[in-house]
Amino acid sequence: MPRTPQNPERRRDQLLDCAQALFFEQGYEATTVNHILQRSGLSKGGFYHYFASKEDILEAIVARVAERSVAQVNDLVEQDNGDALTRLNAFLRRSRQLKLETAPQLRPLFSVIFSPGHQSLFHRINQANMTLVGPLLARLIQQGIEEGRFQVPDATAAAEIIMQLGASTYDAVGRAVDAQGTPEAKAANQALERRLQFQGLAIDRILGLPDGSIRYIDPGFVEALMRLLDDTAE
Repeated sequence: MPRTPQNPERRRDQLLDCAQALFFEQGYEATTVNHILQRSGLSKGGFYHYFASKEDILEAIVARVAERSVAQVNDLVEQDNGDALTRLNAFLRRSRQLKLETAPQLRPLFSVIFSPGHQSLFHRINQANMTLVGPLLARLIQQGIEEGRFQVPDATAAAEIIMQLGASTYDAVGRAVDAQGTPEAKAANQALERRLQFQGLAIDRILGLPDGSIRYIDPGFVEALMRLLDDTAE
């Protein structure tokens, strides 16, 4: 009896599931493409049909998590309840919650993404995230413009600039991730928290809001996130 061909998207997801499990179990660097093939039962030709390299798999895993996270914040944008600033702060609050929820599954990957030599991978992932989140953020900003609350000429451009601010924290996040489990961890966490607080202030200025209008970070958020990402804590 001939085998029924499997849905390509389903097969790709299974491949990502296998790779993600291996990255978590034995680390990204220690996992080879052959390990992934053995776990998935896929041929080498089948693997390269979906991905050009192990780094491409890493990028796809992070992108998949981002897509699922965006689906969980999209309802806040779709709902028409409240002014733009209230909805934007709710959007940012949900985004912070999702970062904490997804941190454990991304923990084996963070040290790779934020290590020397992988900055281009980070920027590829960030660009994909901007494509997903940018339109949602632009819609909230457009509402604020129409309400006369946000003083910006172009909602899409403002959303892109705000998201680029997030990308600018690459070095600070990398230092914090690398410092976990060392005496420098507290100072690195505090430096990152100050950077994010300043980022919230910058968003206020971009949108023409009074300082402190945007609640970009909660006290203790960085400490909680880094604790979840610390692979030396177990």
